[in-house]
Amino acid sequence: MGNKKGLFYASCVALTVTSMTFAIRAGILNELKVDFGLQDAQLGWVNGMASFGFPIAMLLLGLAYNTVGPKKLMIIAFGCHLLGLIMTIFSGGFWGLILSTFAIGFANGSVEAACNPMIADMYPDNKTTMLNKFHVWFPGGLVIGSLISYFLEDSLGWQLLIATMLVPTIIYGIMIFRLDFPKTQNLESNTKENIKAIMSSPLFWFMGILMTLTATTELGTTQWIERIIKNDGVHPMIVLAMITGLMAIGRYFAGPLVKKFNPIGVLLLSAVISAIGLVLLSQVSGGMVYFAAMVFAIGVTYFWPTMIGFIGENLPRTGALGMSLIGGFGMFGLTIWNPIIGNWLDTERQLAIDMGQTLEAAELTAGKATLDNIAVFPAILILAFGLLFFIMKKKETES
Repeated sequence: MGNKKGLFYASCVALTVTSMTFAIRAGILNELKVDFGLQDAQLGWVNGMASFGFPIAMLLLGLAYNTVGPKKLMIIAFGCHLLGLIMTIFSGGFWGLILSTFAIGFANGSVEAACNPMIADMYPDNKTTMLNKFHVWFPGGLVIGSLISYFLEDSLGWQLLIATMLVPTIIYGIMIFRLDFPKTQNLESNTKENIKAIMSSPLFWFMGILMTLTATTELGTTQWIERIIKNDGVHPMIVLAMITGLMAIGRYFAGPLVKKFNPIGVLLLSAVISAIGLVLLSQVSGGMVYFAAMVFAIGVTYFWPTMIGFIGENLPRTGALGMSLIGGFGMFGLTIWNPIIGNWLDTERQLAIDMGQTLEAAELTAGKATLDNIAVFPAILILAFGLLFFIMKKKETES
């Protein structure tokens, strides 16, 4: 196996761990709520710590990438994953969950800070396609984590479900210690130049703001799937596995789509379809939830890797730092919105109960109302990506 392939595979295993932390935590929210007597708003703060640690890692390690290289960043990711998972297993309450989840979030951000620019550098003529193939393993890990939760939730406690993630963590740790990492060759590797390019680019900041909305559309829904649709006549973990399975397939075969529509065209189409999917999820029940979830999955499939690929292709002078920061924008947005999503659930449930609904009916009503609220994000994205699509088309025509 070539060193380039080995590094790509190690990156994929590390990203699988990252996404498993999202899926398995989504599957144990009810148990955490009961065991520690937490409100949904408190669960939102716990979830938010994962997305808070992520952008901090992306910022700090994005700045360090040119100096220390991707191998040391991956070692940091490995150490933080081990620490965070073990701390979670032995957590005694809300603050233990806060600290351990922050460590996991920092590890997740470290993986992205190291791997996105490394892969873009190794495949300079095929950046967006290879980043989509790398990001196959985010939904891929969600599928694995969802199925672990579904099949083992009744036989294992939540602590042992968390412990299952130690296995792939140790695997990628062994891989990164054994492989040689390349020096940067095809990215702008002057950090001062990266910062200058970022600060002087309105397009970068515009895409950064949009990244907060694309990330929340995808992860703000999937992270809360168990709380949002648990009384909808379907099993949330099966729905999550189906969503993320479709996403993995879509990302693997992203190349022809990106070439046909270009990144902004793909992002615009994704916003339209994800908005339709969220509206459908907020309206249907029972078996139709699976159909609505499929539409939503198709919509959010290309958001994350295509946003990063767009920066790599259109703003190459921003280098590794630009690719790290754009991911950091996404998780920072999710940090802000996670507690708000939890509060929406608490508020809508109480309103439904006050109107005479049973607790089970109120949970369903709250989930539907929350999905309606999240649907506003892709609606805004349709306008923003549509505007950018026509501006870029006009520039191509003029040139």
